[in-house]
Amino acid sequence: MDKLLVIQTAFTGDVVLATSVVEKLHLKFPAAQIDFLLRKGNEGLLENHPFITNLLVWDKKTNKNTNLLKIAARVRKEKYSVVVNLHRFGSSGFITMLSGAKYKAGFDKNPFSFCYTKKVHHLLSAPYSDNPVHEIQRNQMLIADLTDSAEEMPKLYPSAADYEFVRQHQAAPYICIAPSSVWFTKQFPAEKWAELINVLPAGYDIHLLGASSDTSLAENIIGKAHGRKLINQCGKLSFLRSAALMQSAVMNYANDSAPLHFASAMYAPVTAVFCSTVPAFGFGPLRNNARVVEIKERLYCRPCGLHGHKACPEGHFRCATEITNDQLLWWTSKTT
Repeated sequence: MDKLLVIQTAFTGDVVLATSVVEKLHLKFPAAQIDFLLRKGNEGLLENHPFITNLLVWDKKTNKNTNLLKIAARVRKEKYSVVVNLHRFGSSGFITMLSGAKYKAGFDKNPFSFCYTKKVHHLLSAPYSDNPVHEIQRNQMLIADLTDSAEEMPKLYPSAADYEFVRQHQAAPYICIAPSSVWFTKQFPAEKWAELINVLPAGYDIHLLGASSDTSLAENIIGKAHGRKLINQCGKLSFLRSAALMQSAVMNYANDSAPLHFASAMYAPVTAVFCSTVPAFGFGPLRNNARVVEIKERLYCRPCGLHGHKACPEGHFRCATEITNDQLLWWTSKTT
């Protein structure tokens, strides 16, 4: 087991959860070279990762197919003995097929799964299952033959410079809110975030986290909130600096999106707001200092999909608007 490759070219949160596989492989094969293939834009997550030797970056937005062939050729040239493909779609399966690796593991939903040495059914639990399968458990199934059945937690590794940079924001106790999501129906509405901010306990700075594209959303929330110290950090902090800031927050708030998994990876407290999706899909928080908040009623229309929609299909968006501030303030009884 001298050279291993982990592939996850999906979204940011998927890459964070994939680090649990890196942790497990390193634990079992501490002397092995572990490389990681991911999409361009996510490489900042794994900078200076102590167990990853090389990051292979696929640019999916510019000349996608040409770059796919280039990255597939790079993978084949590396002569990996093991390739673990956590991505379920054809592009990553194509890379895996051409890798030449003796051991190729992946999910059966991938159209190139016929070439896998180890093929696992991607089990999605029922929406309100009492014992849902988490994504890190599904991923662990791919390497169980190489290691064992027990999964490790995902981890991120901010540098000393990352921690030093965020120290300027830590003079007072603070709360972090990551208000955005790629999908509208996964995103708690701006007016609801503002309502929450207006009833949060006094004495906390509040940092709004996100990408540059989330700046206007954060400003919209700030405009609706009153009398609080709100800092718009959107576009100002890297992935790892955001994770470093979240680690020492009194509380973090996030949608069913990447910052939720940042919190799990940093063992940071988190309130995970689930609107149109449900935790049983396997993307809920992983630590014991976390809570899922969702509408109390089991709506006939929820969940309306695995990833969400650009608008509520039913037009009412009750799964978001009927979540209450009392639910979101669950942790305050422990701090008073």
